[in-house]
This record gives sequence, C-alpha cells and structure tokens, in this order.
Amino acid sequence: MRDSILLTTMIGLGAAICTTSSFLPQVVKAWRSRSTHDISAGMFVLQTPGNSMWLLYGALIGDLLLVVANAITVALAAAILVLKLRCG
Repeated sequence: MRDSILLTTMIGLGAAICTTSSFLPQVVKAWRSRSTHDISAGMFVLQTPGNSMWLLYGALIGDLLLVVANAITVALAAAILVLKLRCG
C-alpha cells in the first residue's frame, strides 16, 4: 500500500514538473525576442484562469503539489499573456 502511494506521488510530481516547466521556454523566448506574434492570446486567456482554478482547488483540498505546480504555472502563463498583450 505504501509503495503504491509513493508511486502515485512520484507520478504526480513528474507530471507537475513536466506540465509546469513546459511554459518556461515560451516565456524565455517571448521575453528575449519581444515577439509573441505566433502565440494564441485565446489559449492563455483560458489557461491562466484555468490554472488559477486548479490552484484554488488544490488549496481547498489541501494538496500542496497542486498548489505549488499551479502557482508556478499561473505565473508563467500570466507572464506570456502580459507579453502577448504588450508585444502583440
């Protein structure tokens, strides 16, 4: 039983690291180039509140992994959205 909980936690941690860090290359690229022409504003208009709700959900159920992963993702997605609105 304990091994399955550890495995489940490790899978969740791996998923959180992959999905959260996937935004980082886009933020870095957009920041350096100041170009967001090919980025869909609509995606990030939906992504940012969606991850905000996951963050709230994680807080409500007391899941630290969900809270941390989604707090980072919200910050990265919001950064992309801000760059998109400023740099077009």
